[in-house]
Amino acid sequence: MSKVRISAFTVSLDGFGAGPAQDKNHPLGIRGTELHQWMRKTRMFRKMFGNEGGTTDVDNDFAERSMENAGAWIMGRNMFAPIRGPWSDDSWKGWWGENPPYHCPVYVLTHHARPPLKMEGGTIFYFVTEGPESALKQARDVAQGKDIRIGGGVSVIRQYLEARLVDEIHLAISPVILGTGENLFSGINLPELGFACSEHIAGTDALHVILKRA
Repeated sequence: MSKVRISAFTVSLDGFGAGPAQDKNHPLGIRGTELHQWMRKTRMFRKMFGNEGGTTDVDNDFAERSMENAGAWIMGRNMFAPIRGPWSDDSWKGWWGENPPYHCPVYVLTHHARPPLKMEGGTIFYFVTEGPESALKQARDVAQGKDIRIGGGVSVIRQYLEARLVDEIHLAISPVILGTGENLFSGINLPELGFACSEHIAGTDALHVILKRA
């Protein structure tokens, strides 16, 4: 059955999913890349970018699970680009090169319209100005019964959680303390939203926690 899920989203020990001051030199905010060292070491991550090697432990198992059965993705504009305000042109095509790792439709939430962007490998970015529920409807229409993955960033995940549109969350808790940045769950009552922990496994470089909504 199709699910709306958050997968392999990494948070620090103090709950931050990104550092402050995102820009072109700091795609995940200052010190944000420290969160994702667990994934960068895995075989899945290296293979995704055409490289060999990588770890094959619990962290890799969860990294591989995160990519399974995704029929469409949804992300915020900040995950797609460091650009603010209206698009000056269509030259920015994401952080991932000509062949992004999604290989399916990706719906980018934005306040500023832009034509669809077709990339190599089956990825097409659609820029949605009508809000989260419209993006989810469009994603469901093309996913062919597969899952919809909410990719981030923090603001987008919070919007979908608060709207009670998420079925499952996989958090990777990284042994990093950021102290500042974008806090994922501040002011959000997960039990009130129906979530409970169904699985927790320690990997080499992160604790993996699965939360499911009743």
